[in-house]
Amino acid sequence: MKTLQRILLLPLLLLAFHAVAIELDDAKAQGLVGERVDGYLGIIKEAEGVSELVDDINGKRKSKYQQLAKQNNLELAQVEALAGKKAIEKTQAGHYVLLDGEWVKK
Repeated sequence: MKTLQRILLLPLLLLAFHAVAIELDDAKAQGLVGERVDGYLGIIKEAEGVSELVDDINGKRKSKYQQLAKQNNLELAQVEALAGKKAIEKTQAGHYVLLDGEWVKK
């Protein structure tokens, strides 16, 4: 992937993570959800409304990733991998990320 494409994708990827920020932040702080390397959220613990929140956010992310892939002539998997890397880098201390099949507190 070219450096220029990465630079252009970053602001757009960050917008994809902004949706439903308050609910998402609460779920992350409670250890209910975490970031995965594929750019999507994963459920750590089931609780009321968590599945719906994850489905909603993942749906919005996938739509944005598809749009970015098309605009930049990339494969969806490339955009997902870049988004996952950025999401894990940005994950706050105390929140969870899925690494090598294990949920790890950052």
